[in-house]
Amino acid sequence: MIGTRGVPARYGGFETAVEEVGRRLTARGHEVTVYCRNPHQTLTSYQGMRLVNLPAIHRRHLETLSHTAFSVAHAVTTRHRPDVAVVFNAANAPLLPVLKAAGIPMAVHVDGLEWKRGKWAGAGAQYYRRAEKWSVHMADALIADAHGIADHIRDAHGRESIYIPYGAPLVGPGYERLTMLGLLPHRYHLVVARFAPENHVKEIVTGFVSSPARSPLIVVGSAPYDDEYTAEVRAAADRDPRIRLLGSVWDQELLDQLYANALSYIHGHSVGGTNPSLLRAMGAGAPVTAFDAVFNHEVVNGHARYWSEPNEVALAVAGDESDVVAALERGEKGRDYAELTYRWDEVADEYEQLCLRLARGM
Repeated sequence: MIGTRGVPARYGGFETAVEEVGRRLTARGHEVTVYCRNPHQTLTSYQGMRLVNLPAIHRRHLETLSHTAFSVAHAVTTRHRPDVAVVFNAANAPLLPVLKAAGIPMAVHVDGLEWKRGKWAGAGAQYYRRAEKWSVHMADALIADAHGIADHIRDAHGRESIYIPYGAPLVGPGYERLTMLGLLPHRYHLVVARFAPENHVKEIVTGFVSSPARSPLIVVGSAPYDDEYTAEVRAAADRDPRIRLLGSVWDQELLDQLYANALSYIHGHSVGGTNPSLLRAMGAGAPVTAFDAVFNHEVVNGHARYWSEPNEVALAVAGDESDVVAALERGEKGRDYAELTYRWDEVADEYEQLCLRLARGM
């Protein structure tokens, strides 16, 4: 598995998918190698997976591609070359010809519509458009984690992809860790997102500021390469004591309890596919208020409020505070739907069957 930060998963959807799928495949007797973007990591195995820790050039436009270049070079020169490579992120398209020349079948997980993300404006967006096109033409198989992404690949490039979503972790309702933050169950609203324009963190904060909400807004997230947008979020939250910016939270138990005990989870992502943070909120039973985008509608399947303007955020949080019982019922229905629909065991089944077909030349 190539193209992610690797495991243990501490960052995003790709890493979570690698960990959840990889450990299940090893349990079924497959040998799984995960390339990790952490040269200082001392782990060489994790939950049955073999880890290869390699460096990267730590610049926004080079980090992913440089690490994948090191990873692909290792994969094609090692004595135990892989039978199949699963490459995450279409940005890695320039390395696909190396795998093809080495005779290694490959599936590419294309992710969301990366060229729409604010951080890739200009030349970066143009690169992502080209990389998406290259991936479509070079890969032996394409993976889309949302039907909306599969539709885009078909409409834009005329090729079918394989729909494999993420799974939803089911989170228990413990709340003892909240005391360290001075929070009470169902007495706060929650945002968990990387600070980026397409995730609409600033708009959520702006809407909350204009609301009559009595419970605080807890914002988890940061922007490693975007100090300007972070400053805009801070300015929007400035002088409102109800808003607490926690930065990144790496304590997974605490993060799970924040999801599980929120009165509402406000989701602002607009350009991704099946978003892991949204699934995590649903799996925790958090009442969801989601940005009005096709991908979010697909994931929640009606078990959410929707918003597209800051004033609608204000209305949503006020509505949930005025009828807590209805909000919690919405969260429970969302959890039930996620438990039935987004199962990691079934996701692993799909990856396993795809890799076996590729290894057999099918």
